[in-house]
Amino acid sequence: MAALTDVQAPPRDRLSRARALHWALAAALVLASAASLEVGATDVRLSALLAKLVQGEALGQMERIVLLDIRLPRLAMGLLVGAALAVSGAVMQGLFRNPLADPGIVGVGAGAGLGAILAIVLGGLLPVWARDLAGNQLVPVAAFLGGWGSTLLLYRVATRGGRTSVATMLLAGIALGALAGALSGILVYIADDQQLRDLTFWGLGSLAGASWAKVAAAGPMIALALGAAVLLGRALNGLALGEATAAHIGIDVQRMKAVAILAVAGATGAAVAVSGGIGFVGIVVPHLLRLASGPDHRTLLPNAALLGATLLILADVIARVVIAPAELPIGIVTAILGAPVFLWILLRRRGLVDG
Repeated sequence: MAALTDVQAPPRDRLSRARALHWALAAALVLASAASLEVGATDVRLSALLAKLVQGEALGQMERIVLLDIRLPRLAMGLLVGAALAVSGAVMQGLFRNPLADPGIVGVGAGAGLGAILAIVLGGLLPVWARDLAGNQLVPVAAFLGGWGSTLLLYRVATRGGRTSVATMLLAGIALGALAGALSGILVYIADDQQLRDLTFWGLGSLAGASWAKVAAAGPMIALALGAAVLLGRALNGLALGEATAAHIGIDVQRMKAVAILAVAGATGAAVAVSGGIGFVGIVVPHLLRLASGPDHRTLLPNAALLGATLLILADVIARVVIAPAELPIGIVTAILGAPVFLWILLRRRGLVDG
């Protein structure tokens, strides 16, 4: 057992590089967070507020509202969503043993999208008491339930005799995604102009609607799912050697698959519910980290959380300033930044560009 563990461990220089990268990413996250609190549509600046506090001056009501009720919950949501998407992508790539896998494979995105579209287009048909009870949380709740429901259905389809087939899950995910897309298309067809605007805005993703209520709703689920995912590092390392070898060295492969899928469903479902559709973070971040510090999931997963959070916060800053005082949907920014990187990854894998 010890020999096998030593074989799985990365070389010392690679481990040192991963640890150094960890601290560099932590520092980058601090700087990105400061930039997020500094930038906004108003003239309130974090640096000026800190100077006031150092001088013993009290903050004005406007300054407290902007900092504590607008920018700080937006920063917290960016941290949660970015970490959730990146770690979920790393887990899916390890589970499928494919560096181009992403959380959408388990149907979370398609199911969450269908749930959100149902709430936007048909939410008006609910009884008045139900709409009043849900309030502004109808779309996020519907998206979360849709993501979880599609994932559990996919897991059920791919599991037979107590064993989950990764190949079946992949094929069933394609089928369920197509079905969800077809149903979403029908709903889009019958939607009115205002509903179409809402659908477009939700589908492109944004942190503009961040609030402490949404952070409180999504935070515990994302934190629990990320904690479970990070604990899968050793198991995912063993799975890279094949399911039979992983089972031989004492890894409960079936239990690991179940935990991984449920963790991804929880983290991604909650993230998509509060932020809408944000692409490329889950697929690009883990692959870049593998290139930088190796495939050891014990360091890859924590680093993915840091880099994912940093990139999403920086993308949000760009979305706020590029056409200020208006804002770009953050999904557009992540697509512009992520698509060229994704294309480079594909070309590199085919040997058409140098590494």
